[in-house]
Amino acid sequence: MNDMNPAFLKASAMPDVQATLDERALSIEQVGIRGVRHPLTIRSKSGNFPSVGTFEMDVALPAHVKGTHMSRFMALLQKQNMAVDSTTVVEMISDMLPLLDAKEGHIQFTYTHFVKKAAPVSGVESLMDYEVTWIATAKQNDAGKLDIELGLRAQVPVMSLCPCSKEISEFGAHNQRSHVTMDVVLDAQTKMTVEDLITAAESEASSELWGLLKRPDEKWVTEHSYSNPKFVEDLVRDVAGNLKADERIRSFMVEAENFESIHNHSAFARISFVK
Repeated sequence: MNDMNPAFLKASAMPDVQATLDERALSIEQVGIRGVRHPLTIRSKSGNFPSVGTFEMDVALPAHVKGTHMSRFMALLQKQNMAVDSTTVVEMISDMLPLLDAKEGHIQFTYTHFVKKAAPVSGVESLMDYEVTWIATAKQNDAGKLDIELGLRAQVPVMSLCPCSKEISEFGAHNQRSHVTMDVVLDAQTKMTVEDLITAAESEASSELWGLLKRPDEKWVTEHSYSNPKFVEDLVRDVAGNLKADERIRSFMVEAENFESIHNHSAFARISFVK
């Protein structure tokens, strides 16, 4: 066997170019990897389920360091085997900074979250899908401890029925599918589930949506939404009211977009609030 084969060279004998000094006196705010797809197990109120996350992971690089340890981002992902929730996300970024010899860092990943829902009349069960993003940032303070901020984003499809159309029509009213997108910032110790955020939006729509409905359910949805009309302004204000009242949330942005059924454009409204 040839001891000079590169496969048998010790890592310590190889030059580590990225660890050399850089003399350009320019620090880098964010350097890392993005577009990484990785399997996940998601913890939810209706039971754990598999999904795939698309990750972005980065750290701040001091001016004197030439490069970061790119492979260590992937190593951190490879060791992730716990069901993901808010606690797991905080643990991941807490592990990332010392692993990469960094004082600041950021992890963000988006995946499809599934919720098992029962139809309002028949009770038939089906899955609804929601696009969810977890965002964590961390910075080492003067005492050497990490200050961590946790963010959660969810896009929730709902139904909205136009109050004006209902008022001026002899019968019927135009309605449309809407998207409510919520970005909330939490304290790192806060426990908030994705389902909590979904409920904050679905409870304020003309009607929530289901993956599967029988005819009695369709009748219920039609009549329920007709008795609960919402402008896009109503929808965004009512959802914002729920988020404002939630003591776990430090700040938020909520946007409602109606994909208009009688126009070839969307209507939208957005509210941001810092407590």
